[in-house]
Amino acid sequence: MTGNVTMKPFKPALLAGWDALSWVLAAGAFVLVRHDFDLSANVWREVVVYTLTAIVLQIGIGFRTHLYLGRSRIGSFDETTMLAFVVGAVAAIGAGVALAFERSYSRGLLVLVPVLALLLMAFGRWAYRGTADLRRRPTGTEEAISAVVYGAGDAGHQIAQLVDLSDDPPYRILAFVDDDPAKRFLRVRGRRVVGRGDALIEVARQHGAKAVILAITKAEPALLQEVADQCQVAGLEFVVVPPVRELIGGRVELEQLRAFNIADLLGRDTVQTDLSAIAGLVSGQVVLVTGAGGSIGSELSRQVHRLQPARLILLDRDESALHALELSLFGTGLLNRDEMVLCDLRDESALAAVFELHQPDVVFHAAALKHLPMLERFPAEGWKTNVLGTLHVLRCAARFGVRHVVNVSTDKAADPTSVLGRTKRLAERLTAHYAVVTGEPWVSVRFGNVLGSRGSVLETFRAQIDQGGPVTVTHPDVTRYFMTIPEACELVLQAATLGDRGEVLVLDMGRPVRIVDVAKRLIAESRSDISIEYTGLRHGEKLHEVLLSDLEVAEPSSHERITRVVIEGMDPQIVEGMCPGTQTSLTADREHQTH
Repeated sequence: MTGNVTMKPFKPALLAGWDALSWVLAAGAFVLVRHDFDLSANVWREVVVYTLTAIVLQIGIGFRTHLYLGRSRIGSFDETTMLAFVVGAVAAIGAGVALAFERSYSRGLLVLVPVLALLLMAFGRWAYRGTADLRRRPTGTEEAISAVVYGAGDAGHQIAQLVDLSDDPPYRILAFVDDDPAKRFLRVRGRRVVGRGDALIEVARQHGAKAVILAITKAEPALLQEVADQCQVAGLEFVVVPPVRELIGGRVELEQLRAFNIADLLGRDTVQTDLSAIAGLVSGQVVLVTGAGGSIGSELSRQVHRLQPARLILLDRDESALHALELSLFGTGLLNRDEMVLCDLRDESALAAVFELHQPDVVFHAAALKHLPMLERFPAEGWKTNVLGTLHVLRCAARFGVRHVVNVSTDKAADPTSVLGRTKRLAERLTAHYAVVTGEPWVSVRFGNVLGSRGSVLETFRAQIDQGGPVTVTHPDVTRYFMTIPEACELVLQAATLGDRGEVLVLDMGRPVRIVDVAKRLIAESRSDISIEYTGLRHGEKLHEVLLSDLEVAEPSSHERITRVVIEGMDPQIVEGMCPGTQTSLTADREHQTH
């Protein structure tokens, strides 16, 4: 709020008049204190001439620098700084002129009067701004929600200022709480910090608040969940300031305040990516995305499409998924584009025909079967898609000279205990083998669960809530790593520019999140009385996932959110020699690693 403002016509005259009066009052105070008004005629003349000269210079320089024309908001830091510059210039010019004509000029007059004048000018402005802010401060309409703000830092100050200056604020701030003991007596735009975070609900009740605003942009997930639970029990609305990654220029806007949601549980900072490197990878290239209709594949396709590849080949075996993707990318669903390819990775000859026709330069391999319990029941299906399907993609890519292949993997490939994990581990090792054979920078990218992906825990919980419950969780302590879909895809693209041949690039997933916390958050959002039932861990399921196995050593990459792991490749002939569809065949890779 310190930018240019439109001033009413009388304000420049009022400001200039106050500054002129400040010089007169400053000169009078100096004469009173220093000389008790007992001056010779000559000294009186010096005082009057100096004061009039200062007033003329003040007004002239003030208008010249737009000080009186709305350059900055009255009483703001910017205006005070400019005011000090103007008074300093007046004092320097006045002293220079005075001493040039009369060396006996009072040094006290030349030094003290400008300081006193500046103080008076600033006091008048601050008084004006304080009065104006009080007049503008809304008393709140009936629709405004009374709130206590948790956090008296920068975000809390911004919220208070926005509420005070808004014509129709959605909230009426009653008080602040903050955990910093140094802020015990702090006032934020007239509102006191009345307690610490552990007294939040008590403070809200004492002040009659209906909502709590958490004004901490980097709040830990544990704190978010704790405050959310307290607010739910107390019947208070819980509103959060978005994390920094959702703000523009680090500034909070009232419209950005929102209800606490699942993504807030992730608690990670903004992902910074090198767009120039990513663009250099795909711009002007022929890019093929397998599994393009899936949750990851479709978002990956959208991000690649924005980087303007020469052609974007979208391959999937699900025609409905391709139809939805074409609608989102091109606004049509005719499915008559050459780039929309219906193909099953299990059919190597059909896949080879696609590679031969389109000659891709870059391949993002996102196609996979991913539902752990289903693959435990039908391991042969996981073998055919996740292992043989990947092998077919790699063979075709090697045969037709693909420069970059990125195999999208999963955290379940680290110390695998399930069919899903073992098949994806084999896919990583096959990718590493072909990277060495071709000498190209083919890599795998490993990350955890993706919020909102098709068939994810969010979909399951929301469906159960819509049906009236109960919500089923395998174990009260089970945790998983989570990412949002756009974040995961952005880091997949970034990883593709960093990896050396055969490496597995592991994305930083932040801290693992308790699944039961996700369930509680969704139930709270539904405002329904729904119970949680624990069903027990399923076969092959871990209590806590890991991103690296005990045998792997992570090394840093040039990106702070991505680490690299070198794994041993596996010869395709060994893989094809395994007996597909049995648990024995899918444990062979694990045994090979151990020995």
